[in-house]
Amino acid sequence: MIEPILPSLRVLRRPQVEAVTGLSRSAIYQRMRDGTFPLAINLGARAVGWRLADIENFLASPTSYRVTH
Repeated sequence: MIEPILPSLRVLRRPQVEAVTGLSRSAIYQRMRDGTFPLAINLGARAVGWRLADIENFLASPTSYRVTH
């Protein structure tokens, strides 16, 4: 029963996010600053990632996506 939940908890690293979205590193970080791209989560001292569910929400409507807290 837990299996359907696990994919939504998956974390993507930056190269994966770049490949899926087609955005460059600099575009991702600029859009994060602008509030138009999901925020990264800290994975460690020098590592970040993005929740798969957040990236899927972004991809559903990239032009109108806004970060909500």
